[in-house]
Amino acid sequence: MSYIFLLLKLIYLVMMLVMKVYDLISIKLKTIAGMVVTAKKDTNKVCERRSKTWSGYCGDSKHCDQQCREWEGAAHGACHRQGVGRACFCYFNC
Repeated sequence: MSYIFLLLKLIYLVMMLVMKVYDLISIKLKTIAGMVVTAKKDTNKVCERRSKTWSGYCGDSKHCDQQCREWEGAAHGACHRQGVGRACFCYFNC
């Protein structure tokens, strides 16, 4: 009897995990769709490139932004997830 209860509890937890993952994917897709719509409205294209002067983990987008502007002549910079870590990406007017 206790095995059935544990099995049901495990199934419930797996279902909750699947729902959380679905919610995260849904939010990410909506964000990407919004970015695509915004990019189509804007006539100035922006090109993304990983920073050539930043090394190591990127934990503060303000520092990344400042370095991209001052050292690489970018319009903007921000930290974004890449693989298992975070990297500094610079954005240039194409």
